[in-house]
Amino acid sequence: MTADLVIHLLLGLLPVCCFLAALVYLDSYKLVPIRRVLAAIALGCGAAALSYPVSLFWLDIAGIDFTTYTRYIAPAFEETLKALVIVIMLRFNRIGFLVDAAILGFAVGTGFAILENLYFLRIVPETQLGTWIVRGFGTALMHGGATAIFAVTSHAIIGRNPTIGHAAYIPGLIVAIVAHSVYNHFFFAPVVNTLAVLLTLPLLLVAVFDRSERAVADWLGMGFDADTELLELINSGEFSTSRVGLYLHSLKEKFAGPIVADLLCYLRLHTELSIRAKGLLMMRESGFDSPVGEETRGKLEELRYLEDSIGATGILAMKPFMQMSHKDLWKIYVLSD
Repeated sequence: MTADLVIHLLLGLLPVCCFLAALVYLDSYKLVPIRRVLAAIALGCGAAALSYPVSLFWLDIAGIDFTTYTRYIAPAFEETLKALVIVIMLRFNRIGFLVDAAILGFAVGTGFAILENLYFLRIVPETQLGTWIVRGFGTALMHGGATAIFAVTSHAIIGRNPTIGHAAYIPGLIVAIVAHSVYNHFFFAPVVNTLAVLLTLPLLLVAVFDRSERAVADWLGMGFDADTELLELINSGEFSTSRVGLYLHSLKEKFAGPIVADLLCYLRLHTELSIRAKGLLMMRESGFDSPVGEETRGKLEELRYLEDSIGATGILAMKPFMQMSHKDLWKIYVLSD
């Protein structure tokens, strides 16, 4: 490999990888494990690999000219492929806050950009240095930024309206496609486009991080107090006369006695794990890495058993007291990760 190829390779890959590393470093709560970031990068590479045969179809078989393809078809198709990875993560509650949405979204875009630039280097190795500066500091960061925008926007919409369904993904996808298309139109010189990405993307992500850090702190504080009070109430002798106790007593008309007992066990176990998850995040924020431990893993297994025992109807009946949003499901996943 010649010196020029090495320089081109570094320019094409290092900027986006360094930017992603900075995002992971800035995550004070360490919400996203490194292995999940690497998995997101790999999935982004997979999305790029899938886009290749489709590109051949549009360019060779359909006969669409290259300019039209890069301005309109490629942005829509490529952003949809990357978005599908984020949709799967959201659907399986692997994203809890705006910070991890931004990091994982950018990681998927990073993987896409890595494979795309490696392919570009293979087919046109003699490209000038200026082109690789634009591809590394502009195009690659654009890929990461567009997917991060989709992830953050979709997560925010789902947080405000958990029952919205697939419509939650439309606004973020439109923004990502438009941003990608505008970049590919080259209304200005490529260097100007690159500078615009370098100036706007960090400011946008810093704003997302700042807002999310405050939201996590507020959620930890209020949620920890509420969970502690509920656990104390469950363990006290006054639980049967409390609002929650009376509610459970009323469920005897709808559920068998053993199921009601399982509902109480489920509520107590869920609350204990919730406190444990919040404590884990607090320790991470302070720089300590607390292991989950066999006792907690045992409780997680018991929680899954109780979920099967009480069924979906039982979980729904307890929802008013556990506030089981996607964040609550995610924090349980944190313990088992």
